[in-house]
Order: sequence, then C-alpha cells, then structure tokens
Amino acid sequence: MPDEINPQPVTYADAGVDLVGAGRAKERIKFLAQKTFNRNVLGGIGGFGALYRLDLQRWKNPVLVSSADGVGTKLKVAFELGLHHTVGADLVNHCVNDIAVQGATPLFFLDYLATGKLDADVAEDVVSGLAEACRANGCVLIGGETAQMPGFYADGEYDLAGFIVGAVDRDKVITGAAIKPGDVLIGLPSTGLHTNGYSLARKLLFEVGGYKVTQYVTAIKEKAGAALMKTHRSYLHVIQKLTAAGLTTGMAHITGGGITENLPRILPKNITAQVELGSWPTLPIFEHLRELGRVSQDEMLRTFNMGIGLIAAIPAAKFTRAKNLLDRAEEKFYVVGRIVKGEHRVQYT
Repeated sequence: MPDEINPQPVTYADAGVDLVGAGRAKERIKFLAQKTFNRNVLGGIGGFGALYRLDLQRWKNPVLVSSADGVGTKLKVAFELGLHHTVGADLVNHCVNDIAVQGATPLFFLDYLATGKLDADVAEDVVSGLAEACRANGCVLIGGETAQMPGFYADGEYDLAGFIVGAVDRDKVITGAAIKPGDVLIGLPSTGLHTNGYSLARKLLFEVGGYKVTQYVTAIKEKAGAALMKTHRSYLHVIQKLTAAGLTTGMAHITGGGITENLPRILPKNITAQVELGSWPTLPIFEHLRELGRVSQDEMLRTFNMGIGLIAAIPAAKFTRAKNLLDRAEEKFYVVGRIVKGEHRVQYT
C-alpha cells in the first residue's frame, strides 16, 4: 500500500483518454458515415450493432461474402507525410476487391481506428477517405470503432483496419472451379504497391537507399513518399462488367504474396497458370526497389504485385468478347499468360 493516498480524484483523462474530444470526433465521423447511407440501413450510428436490411428482391438465393484487412505499414509513410485521407480509400478498395473477385456486390463496411491519443482532425481525414471510397464502390459505411489506447501507440500514430460484407446469388459465386486449360489470363494494372510489401519497400528506400520521404528520386521520377502513397485501386466496376457478361471463370486479387501466392488460390487441382514475365510493363518503383536491395526475382514476385493488381481467367472462346468489352470501357489490360494442365502452381516463362 502507498504511504499516502492521492487526495485528488483520478479521471480517465488523467490516464490519457479524452472522452470530451472523442465525443466531438464521433459527431464529425457520424456525419461523414451517414452521407453513405441508403434505404437498407435501419437506424443510425451509435447503436450496439449496425442494422442492414438484405434486399431479397435483388438476390434469389443470397450468399454473404465477407473479408477483413488492414492498411499495414503503409501507414508509417502516411504519418511522416501527414497524409491521412487516402489510407481510408486504400482500406475500402482492398476489401472490396477481395469479395468482388468472388462475384459479390459490396453492401456495407465497418472500420477500426485505434490510436494512443485521439486527434479529431486526423480521425476526420481518415473517415472522410473511408466514406468517399464507400460511396464510389456503392457500399455503406455503417459503423466502426474508434479506440484510444494510451501507451500502446507512439504519439501521432494509429492503426486502421476494416471489415466488409457483400452478397451474391449462390449460382453466381465465382470460385475458380470452372478454370480450364486454354483459358487466357489477363492482368489489370495496379497503381503501385497498393497496400502490400511496405515493410520491405520502406527498408529498401529509407534504410538501404537513404532517401527521405519527401525526397525526389530520379530513378522513379517522383518523390519517394508520393510513389509509396498511390491509392490502392478498386477493380469493382471492371469486375462487374466481366461477370455480368459471363466472361470470366475466376479472378485473383494480387495482394500480399504477389502473383506467386495469390493466383494459386483460385486454381483447380492439376491446373497450372503459365505467367509470361515481360508481358506487362513493370512500374519504375519496383525496378528501383529491386536494384537497391539486389532483391531476387522470386522474392520480388512473392512480395509485390509488380504492376498487376488483378488477374482474370477468360475462356479462349470468349476472349474477343472480353477484349471488346474492356476496350469499350477504356480499361487497360495485358494478356499475361495461359492456363495449362499441370500441378497446382504458377509457372513463370
């Protein structure tokens, strides 16, 4: 027992949690989230659980598809730049892609923002990015959690994660089971690293290369931070075009693990994906990272997307239709390989 008892009452604020500031931030966040609402949202922000009405007229036999993810150490770059708006879009778009490749339409999204000391302006920037991306993807930012955890995070830092739910009719779920030898593999370009490989990228640029986050890097013709902060692209609209026309047998979102680990996730047994290296332009950031660390090709391919964010398998007989559809939509794509008989793996040629 201490010799003396503190004569003054101790508050939550004394422990580092600002309830008043949290209340103000909550009101600002609530306004942003409500701007994404549609007629399927029952109630508002602030309940113990968010309520969403599943429109059974839209789906005959609905299957719910869900995914959870985080932004990862890309946030470290955001902290240094004081750029908090785009990480919300990074998170939403990543999660949207994860369920869209299975044919799902995104319905609603929930976020988790945890910080040591809440900065209402930063929280508003993050959530505004979440809300804008939700609207762009046609889903609702239905709720979330903002946690203050003094002593757990360094000053000025936070973590951001999210959870998405979508729906698809059971007979329209895309699993990759229909992929067959002869299918053509098309790749859609990424905007950059998206939200994966940042621990290695930061080490190579800032430790090995010695660059500052605001420094112009001649090899990539832009500042280091700008190259790393390019927003993770959403492929939802192009995915919806391909699936509505029945032109794809399977799709892989190329995230952590690169093509090497993500493409096999949709391949049936005794099927090999032959991927032709050099069939798409590698972004300068990837080439420079490889040169900085003398990184092996295998390591690059299983860490980064290497400029391809989505791969779709197209039956050979439908390739011309798919090409015409993508050309009309002004969607750039590359023929990156083909499906052949073989082991369940990726083979680079």
